[in-house]
Amino acid sequence: MSDPHDDPRFPTGIWHPGRGTARNPTNRFQHTHTQRDPDDADQWNPDEQSAPTTTFTDDRTRSVITYNDSPDIPFNASLNPYRGCEHGCSYCYARPYHEYLGLSAGIDFESRILVKRDAATLLRAELSAPSWKPQTLNLSGVTDCYQPVERTEQVTRACLEVLAEFRNPVAIITKNRLVTRDIDVLQDLARDHAAAVTLSITTLKQDLAAVLEPRASVPRARLMAIRALADAGIPVTVNVAPIIPGLNDHEMPAIMRAAADHGATGASYSVVRLPHAVKDLFSDWLDRHAPAAKNKILGAIASCHQGSLDGAAERNRMRGDGPIAHLISEQFRIHRTRLGFNDGWPHLSAAAFRSPHGKQQSIFDFLGGNDG
Repeated sequence: MSDPHDDPRFPTGIWHPGRGTARNPTNRFQHTHTQRDPDDADQWNPDEQSAPTTTFTDDRTRSVITYNDSPDIPFNASLNPYRGCEHGCSYCYARPYHEYLGLSAGIDFESRILVKRDAATLLRAELSAPSWKPQTLNLSGVTDCYQPVERTEQVTRACLEVLAEFRNPVAIITKNRLVTRDIDVLQDLARDHAAAVTLSITTLKQDLAAVLEPRASVPRARLMAIRALADAGIPVTVNVAPIIPGLNDHEMPAIMRAAADHGATGASYSVVRLPHAVKDLFSDWLDRHAPAAKNKILGAIASCHQGSLDGAAERNRMRGDGPIAHLISEQFRIHRTRLGFNDGWPHLSAAAFRSPHGKQQSIFDFLGGNDG
């Protein structure tokens, strides 16, 4: 499948190693498009067809905590240190967010990364405000807070240090073993029941992970991260996500068992959804990596979302509905029970939150406000 309005710098069909997509579709909000003339190849510089280089740009946002009231999302407040994600997961529901920046949900999403270098400073100011209600802050929610650039930028690390200063609870979800670098801060917060980590594992097959999630940590490394966190006394769970029926749904029991063997105490899952440009990007991925199963997989995904690949219906976006979604749900429930897993994230407490002046607030300030 090709889009005549694909970015001409990255012609459709040229799949770059380490990238999750071969396309850079035009932003859906743009009304003008540039199109390559196939009969005038001389006007194109061959260098423009080389693999795209990842660039990092300052994000000058003036606030970092965002709120949601969606019934499908298990947290109210989140912080995303980055926009865009180097992991390059071909199915990522967050890709369309890049279109609000005037960029593409395709290669732009994984190669043009915005870095919130002032995030820790802004976070300190927001936690200091009288309006802040102590509650669990989720890292990240949209893009991975431990994507490769975090190794050098350390924006997530700086934010964790601020959260530890305030004793504000934090729940992390990531696909990167890099989270173990910050065990010292997380262990400190965990003493006050104020930290938990979830590792997302989509597959245990390294060859599949290499093309599905090309720059995320390999599955074995994620399991090792679970073990390291558990050994440090940090509550850690596994998110079997996303379930892509017809591609990795059969791996759910093995993933849950492996996570339990490495110290995970809880589990969750979600069914893939493909909003906006992600539908075509993932369809192209199937053309290249699973062509024989493409129609079966797309049909199964649609059956989980009332005939749509988007999965936009509230309350069912994460789990889906219909016969296939029901089977996935039952399979998860059975294996969660067998393994003695908790359902989802551990309960976190904001009772130790302290004001900017170091004075711990009264426990009565938090009655009804602790976020589990």
